[in-house]
Amino acid sequence: MRVFVAWMIALGLIAAPAMAGANATGTNGGSAAAGAKSAEPNPTQPAAAPNASPAPAAQPAESSMESELRQLRELLEEQAKQLQEQQQKMQMLEDELKSSSAAKANAASAAAAAGSNGAAAGVSTIAAAPANVPASASLAPTATAAPASAAAVANPVEPAGNSQGQQFEKNPSPTDAIIFRGIKLTPGGFMAAESAWRSKALSADVNSPFNAVPLPGSSQSQVSELNFSGRQSRISMRAEGDKNNVKIGGYYEGDFLSAGTTSNSNESNSYTFRQRQFWAQAAFNSGWTITGGQMWSLVTETHKGTNNLTEAMPMTIDAEYHVGFSWARQYGLRVTKDFGNKVWLAMSVENPQTTFAAHGTPANPNFLLGAPGNPGGLDNPLANYSFNAAPDFIVKAVFEPGWGHYEIFGLVSTFRDRVFPCANASLTAPCVNGATAATAYGAFNDKRVGGGVGANARGTLFHHVDVGLHFLGGDGTGRYGSGGLADATVRPNGTLALIRNYQALSTIEWHSSKWDVYTNVGGEYDARTWYLNSSGKPVGYGSPLFVNSGCWTETVPGTSTPAGTTAGAGYIPGGLADCTGDTRNLLEGTLGFWYRFYKGPKGTMQWGSQFSYVVRNTWSGVGTTSGVGVSGAPTGNDGMVFTSFRYYLP
Repeated sequence: MRVFVAWMIALGLIAAPAMAGANATGTNGGSAAAGAKSAEPNPTQPAAAPNASPAPAAQPAESSMESELRQLRELLEEQAKQLQEQQQKMQMLEDELKSSSAAKANAASAAAAAGSNGAAAGVSTIAAAPANVPASASLAPTATAAPASAAAVANPVEPAGNSQGQQFEKNPSPTDAIIFRGIKLTPGGFMAAESAWRSKALSADVNSPFNAVPLPGSSQSQVSELNFSGRQSRISMRAEGDKNNVKIGGYYEGDFLSAGTTSNSNESNSYTFRQRQFWAQAAFNSGWTITGGQMWSLVTETHKGTNNLTEAMPMTIDAEYHVGFSWARQYGLRVTKDFGNKVWLAMSVENPQTTFAAHGTPANPNFLLGAPGNPGGLDNPLANYSFNAAPDFIVKAVFEPGWGHYEIFGLVSTFRDRVFPCANASLTAPCVNGATAATAYGAFNDKRVGGGVGANARGTLFHHVDVGLHFLGGDGTGRYGSGGLADATVRPNGTLALIRNYQALSTIEWHSSKWDVYTNVGGEYDARTWYLNSSGKPVGYGSPLFVNSGCWTETVPGTSTPAGTTAGAGYIPGGLADCTGDTRNLLEGTLGFWYRFYKGPKGTMQWGSQFSYVVRNTWSGVGTTSGVGVSGAPTGNDGMVFTSFRYYLP
């Protein structure tokens, strides 16, 4: 604005002398004319002497107009000089700002380059790292902590396979986030194109029901199956916010490995969206962390402390992971204390359930364990739910002394059923009250407490090799294994009997910048738990008196629609007659790899393949007297090949 005013003044000053000059010329012209006339000879006036010198011309006095113009010119020159000085100062300031901006940009580039050496290269910083974040908290970054495995060194952003660190490192970098009202939102997930081929049909997608491996006489053992699927694709979102001495937030994760009543693979291949994890967390600077919601059970091994999102899952494509792997995803309320990033203690209260298997029960069952889900209560009417008396309690201690990661934990579970002692009253066996027909007289609740202990160990050898061992054993712990074995059976009097169960898994993983190669060997075991009733008949699980002679004999397809299905002709495999087939153990060996075509600021593109061989051994029972099945201990096996092509969000 000042420049504009100055130019207006300058124009005015330049125009003023011209106008004044024009006016002066006209006046002087008129005077000259008049002078010319007066210069004409005057006859009455004598002429000047020819040799006389002319009189000097008189100097005219400076007019007031000229004086004002001169002063304005001087003022204009002074203002022009001041404007020039101001322009020079402004140019200097502009140069300084440019230099400062360039220096800041160079510093930011250097910091980003330095940060890319320890994290994913090329990731742009959106949010600054928060202050006052506890290093031990699950929601807090652990960039300064030593990596617990070679996988963390070779692949810090997303270890391949089903590892929960796929999108979030051990604890995710707080810079890879979207800021929404002061909350950091970190989206994640992957898109998957996968296949599953099995030498023995399980009628399953990429999730293998290991305890359903068909026995020799089953028609399914004579046919293979091939399925293609995108259902393991995953969507996740993490929220984090700082408030004084606590970091609060939560995490959500879902996939499509569930089936609604309208789901099938006939044409649209549309399946329901499934909740995997959904929890909230408060991580205090003091080392205390409280987490609540649906999450991985505290039974599940972790890579770092007891932190959520660091679970050490097998790197398999199979969505049921691996035989011998102990885990659950269920409601939990977990409290953790970190002692100097070396020792962690944790306790959780988790959702209970009972898996059950029994044979030889009377015509009128004398016990009640639970019921199918009530749709009005938002449970699945095609699934059984036990009537639970108390939650599962889990305590765990974790040690990281410098090399390796070590865990010991304990599990306490409560089981209950309702017993009906007079359910089978008859004339020959009347009830204690004299009733000779089935009655609920004398019914009572029976409660049993079970649980077990477990240990995990994991460490890195030669900078590239991770080795791990896992074990869980106890009474009534079957449901925490991938094999899906039973927790309990029943005695002749209707009271529950807990089944002794063992689970073990060993892993070896080799990691590089492009490759992950893994091999796993695991097993699960359910012990014989059986009794004789008053008639001398076996009751329970795994009795050597159960008949298994028909486990090798194939039968024709069935005609009766199985409960809970809409199966029709051609879709009802024949059931095996005289084949109890209680599982004694499940064994699985796996060899697989992941290859990353690209990993960088645009995400990760990788392909993997896995071969697994599963053996299902059953408890021996009464076999045939000759020919096949003499031992009465049928065995099923299944070879499985999986492939996966995935893109992970950065």
